[in-house]
Amino acid sequence: MTARFAIYRVLCHVTNTTTSIFSPLQSSRCLQRSCTQWRLLCSPSRNLLPNVANNDPASPQRHIVPELSLPCLLDMGFTQTQAEQICEFVCKASGGNATKHCLSILTVLFMLGLNPSSVMKVLTKCPTIYTIKESLLQERIGNLRKLGLVEGSLQRVVVHYPAILTLPVKKIKHVTMFLREKCLFTVQQVTQILRDSPAIVHEDLAQLEYKFQYVYFRMGIKQAEMVKHRLFRSTLEELRVRHTFLERRGLYQTPDKKGQTVIANPKLDSVLNMDLDTFLLAHAANASVEEYDVFRRLLAREWTQEERHHGDRQAEMEDSDDDEDEEEEEEEDEMEGKESYRRKRKKNKSSDT
Repeated sequence: MTARFAIYRVLCHVTNTTTSIFSPLQSSRCLQRSCTQWRLLCSPSRNLLPNVANNDPASPQRHIVPELSLPCLLDMGFTQTQAEQICEFVCKASGGNATKHCLSILTVLFMLGLNPSSVMKVLTKCPTIYTIKESLLQERIGNLRKLGLVEGSLQRVVVHYPAILTLPVKKIKHVTMFLREKCLFTVQQVTQILRDSPAIVHEDLAQLEYKFQYVYFRMGIKQAEMVKHRLFRSTLEELRVRHTFLERRGLYQTPDKKGQTVIANPKLDSVLNMDLDTFLLAHAANASVEEYDVFRRLLAREWTQEERHHGDRQAEMEDSDDDEDEEEEEEEDEMEGKESYRRKRKKNKSSDT
């Protein structure tokens, strides 16, 4: 381990410790100081740092822009191949400004507690992170902490689904408020959903609401079980196919208003989180994979016809509304015509007399 990398580790340790025991403002200042020190370590002009340390106002080295280089990346702990990949991407991005920007992003990710291997996974899965400003990245990470993602969980979420850092804070808050207000999840349940199913932040809210209502009303599953068995990791299509397959074989029944059923329904976990062979063996021993595939295709065709029929009915209703509006307008015109005729006739009689 080189001296610069060792110093970097010390700075990380100090920053993490400060974050846990001081106020957010003090933590932010400590993070900024640590980031600045680490960038100076990566500067190829580090031999000029003593002049800066002497507080010489005329020293031009105060405005040195740190440069990203292979030796700098290797000192961070990246392998030769990883360092070359990062440099190649930065060179293709936006020239000299990308160097400083990329170094800022790497610093924030390291300060988050990720090791070089994890940082590389994040950048590989989501290269868009290279283009995010350092201040925005810190703000989004801070918002995830406020939502309850503590150390350990936060790092796992970022590595597993780094795209969560590409969304504005307002969008994340909008999704969490939707889960709380529309789906009535508790604050702790929303945090667990974000931890186990972070991709939910990119889902269409209308589809999300339909999935929740389908599971809640059609399957009779409550919020706690949805969270426990990670409902939002599954697609709506697969969920509906499996549920309908069981329902039409008499193996699943929608609960009544009191939540009671004549048969014992399978648990949500065994419906969602089993591979197809295990699912069929557990709930429909007489069914084969081929039979299930045929059922899936027929069901897809059935749903398509229903959607088309629903669309036709909507169009008919709109046309009917238009016809009614036209008839009403014609009736109004006719009434106005009759009223006008009566007034003229009355006027003519008055003039005759």
